[in-house]
Amino acid sequence: MYQFSDEILSFYRQTQESKRLTKDVRGQIEFARTQEIITRYLPEPPAVVLDIGGGSGPYACWLAKAGYEVHLVDPVDLHIEQAKKASNQQPEHPIASISLGDARTLRFSSASVDAVLLLGPLYHLVDKSERLLALKEAHRVLRNGGVMVAAGISRFASLLDFFRKDRLGDSIYRGIVQNDLETGYHRNPTENLEFFTDAYLHRPEVFNSEVVEAGFQHQATLAVQGPTWLFESVENYWSDPEQRAAVLDLIRKVEAEPSILGMSAHILAIGTK
Repeated sequence: MYQFSDEILSFYRQTQESKRLTKDVRGQIEFARTQEIITRYLPEPPAVVLDIGGGSGPYACWLAKAGYEVHLVDPVDLHIEQAKKASNQQPEHPIASISLGDARTLRFSSASVDAVLLLGPLYHLVDKSERLLALKEAHRVLRNGGVMVAAGISRFASLLDFFRKDRLGDSIYRGIVQNDLETGYHRNPTENLEFFTDAYLHRPEVFNSEVVEAGFQHQATLAVQGPTWLFESVENYWSDPEQRAAVLDLIRKVEAEPSILGMSAHILAIGTK
């Protein structure tokens, strides 16, 4: 059995990941755009979806409501408790199964699911060999023709966040950013949870190559937020339905633009088996 680092587990036990996608506009944009892209690529319900690293279950609950058979796996005990609670709150459309587990060694049979979501694991597996293990496990459990949607964090996310939050005077955070840019390995040497936890930050082309190396046919790599997360003005637009639709439409227009991918905090790679 593989082990996640104590730093990562501690981070998620102390933070409210269950509220991250709903508490502010940036999280809401991430959620809306990820849902949009997933909907575009997933087979029709009642297909079987494996949500690996599914956290407290926001995507699993949404897909279960849409008629999918969803199985959630996550390595954090708190997330499992939260996902079970969320599932119980929609008794007519529960998550089919919720279990502690690791993306690198899944307790699911080969060729047993129609789609796999990897919306969290890959950026917390800082060694390439472990990311490939997770991707190959996703490939193994997929049926032929199945689809995999994986999330990565952009190599440049911490740099952009550094300037967005006006942190030039913060020498500690500046050091974190410099290391991120040089190595891709994000480390937080402080107790400040705002500085995130151990993670690997992908260049889009490297993300693509790992998906292919694991055996997938690469379909697309898309920007989730695009540049919108950098601008306070988006918060004003988001509360108006017509302006919200315009924001999403503009992101959609540049989602595959190579020069924009690095500006998006999150990117999604889609592969098929």
